[in-house]
Amino acid sequence: MVTTTTMGGKPIKKAFSFSYSKIKNYETCPRRYKAVDVDRSVKEEEGESLKWGNQVHDAFAKRISDNQPFPPSMADFEEYAQRLLNMPGEKHVELKLAIMRDLKPCTWFDKKTYFRGIADFLGINPAGKAALAIDYKTGKIVENSEQLSLMAECIFSHYPTIDAVRTEFWWLKEDAVTRADFYRKNRKETWRIVLPKALELERAHEQDLFPPKPGGLCRAYCPVTSCEHNGRR
Repeated sequence: MVTTTTMGGKPIKKAFSFSYSKIKNYETCPRRYKAVDVDRSVKEEEGESLKWGNQVHDAFAKRISDNQPFPPSMADFEEYAQRLLNMPGEKHVELKLAIMRDLKPCTWFDKKTYFRGIADFLGINPAGKAALAIDYKTGKIVENSEQLSLMAECIFSHYPTIDAVRTEFWWLKEDAVTRADFYRKNRKETWRIVLPKALELERAHEQDLFPPKPGGLCRAYCPVTSCEHNGRR
């Protein structure tokens, strides 16, 4: 359980939930994660790369759902958009999906939510048996199928007729695609890998134990300037 307090200081028990980004941030540095994601006592600066990434996601959503053209700076992405627009079947953009501990589907703000994920694009074939989930990436190529596997888990929970999910990272800067396929019959394999990490994060919350993890980013990039390993103190 996660404990928060009311304005009067009374503790409130809040169910633990996680996302892929929370696990990733915790693994990078527990102390930084605590300050930025839990306490929110430190706000991370929105750099130009993050701003650009948000603009790209917004432009893709408008192009697919509202048929709005890309701005001139993103004209090269039209070829990607056409692939999605020409797909038959059901289409969703920026779709928020959440599941409970028992893997049943739930709403984003449900009190029993265990995991939350957002599909940049989700396409479901006309037969309702297979899906394609796309995640747009504007940075350098980094192979990581865990994020994709968790999105597939959400899809399996929310769409019980779907037996197979193809997931893709679209590396727009490099004009490249990396792919991973997931099947309903193999769901246990995903949780065999992810669950230990989620449980470690949950224990950290329960024990309020977030030690620093010194690394190459501490000295110049970490926003937690109160940490003894931060080079900008």
